[in-house]
Amino acid sequence: MITIVTQITAVATQGRYGSSDWLTAYLLMFSDTGHNWRQHRQEDSLGAFPGNSNADTVVQYKLEQPVIARFLRLIPLDWNPSGRIGLRLEIYGCRYTSSVASFDGSRSSLVYRLSVRASWTVMETISLKFKTLKNSGTLLHAEGQQDHSLTLVLEKGKLSSSGGQLLVSLGSLLDDQHWHHVKLERLSTHLNLTVDKNTLQVQIPADLSHWHIHTKPILSNRNFHGCLENLLYSDINLIDLAKHGSSQVAIVVSHYISAFYELILPQALKVIVWYNFAY
Repeated sequence: MITIVTQITAVATQGRYGSSDWLTAYLLMFSDTGHNWRQHRQEDSLGAFPGNSNADTVVQYKLEQPVIARFLRLIPLDWNPSGRIGLRLEIYGCRYTSSVASFDGSRSSLVYRLSVRASWTVMETISLKFKTLKNSGTLLHAEGQQDHSLTLVLEKGKLSSSGGQLLVSLGSLLDDQHWHHVKLERLSTHLNLTVDKNTLQVQIPADLSHWHIHTKPILSNRNFHGCLENLLYSDINLIDLAKHGSSQVAIVVSHYISAFYELILPQALKVIVWYNFAY
């Protein structure tokens, strides 16, 4: 067990000192609760890490994607046939800090009003991590000028819309009780949606590509029951602003803590982006 939440960047193994005991292959698992485990996989790999060929040589692997966890589990797959399982393990990383918001699923929300700006930018980004015990909910709803809006929702099945139009859908089976990363990038006339490591790009309608979201509020978490971590709008941490009492953020029936949660019994989820604009 790692005593604090850590961003793990590399692992190194050796065999048992002065012996014939070493691993030749292993799996690496991680968890933020100690109950729900996820296997770490390198790109283009089945997930098994090659181990050692002797007891003394250090074999180090830099993780292509850093792992954020409090618990780390190494599962031996194979070892020196002339010896037994033997291991010296070293973990490389640094302490991970974050801002986490918990929402109760009924009236919890953040309302963030952006500063008024005279001109729109070519690129805007919104990113967050989420973890939920429910199979649906609105992660984010942003409203701009002339009734333009953008909604990011989780939905188990068919999505019903009140005047909106489906723009892009990505992700499935996000029901493993782990944190998932979501990022929205508006690049002039395109919108990129990233869920964990998968990205889709779609063309934005002409009216939406000149979209301003600088005078009306961003509403987060209407009917969302769960947790958000590091909700960022163009590198501005909205949860941090709420914690520090910023006048730009209104808090409605919610509380904020810096911790990880164990959340249970979610269903299969999808991340879906809708847009709505005036004709």
